[in-house]
Amino acid sequence: MKEETIQIPELEGIDNFSKLLDTRFRIPGTDIRFGFDFLIGIVPYAGDILSFIFSCGLVITMVRHGASGQVLGRMIFNVVLDTVVGSIPIFGDIFDLFYKANRRNYHLLEEHYGEGEYKGSIWRVIIPILLAMLGLLVLMFWLTWMLVSWFWEVLF
Repeated sequence: MKEETIQIPELEGIDNFSKLLDTRFRIPGTDIRFGFDFLIGIVPYAGDILSFIFSCGLVITMVRHGASGQVLGRMIFNVVLDTVVGSIPIFGDIFDLFYKANRRNYHLLEEHYGEGEYKGSIWRVIIPILLAMLGLLVLMFWLTWMLVSWFWEVLF
């Protein structure tokens, strides 16, 4: 699958960062691409939390560049799906290899720019969504702590 993008100077940094996270490397002899999101996601739970933080930061940057409320909702769905399914050992890693939420989100923003609908502010939408994302992050930390505590009790 060849990835085609429209070159929009204002979005170049976002494009490069999303490529770094999702498509920077290629498995030799295949068209399968992966990035640091996949690599750090291999580390159970801690990698998923770090990946979630990177994806949230990218979404916030996209919002600052004019993503609408509807586009933002789709982006958050991508990040949450990637985080929830990606946290399942082995299956989640395979899912991360193919889903590429950050590239999907970049393409949503790129499409939004292409339609010329990137003007306006959505700050009244951003605050509740950021709070929800923060809540999900706290929940992930808590679940990871509980899992590590349980393993520690079982082993010792």
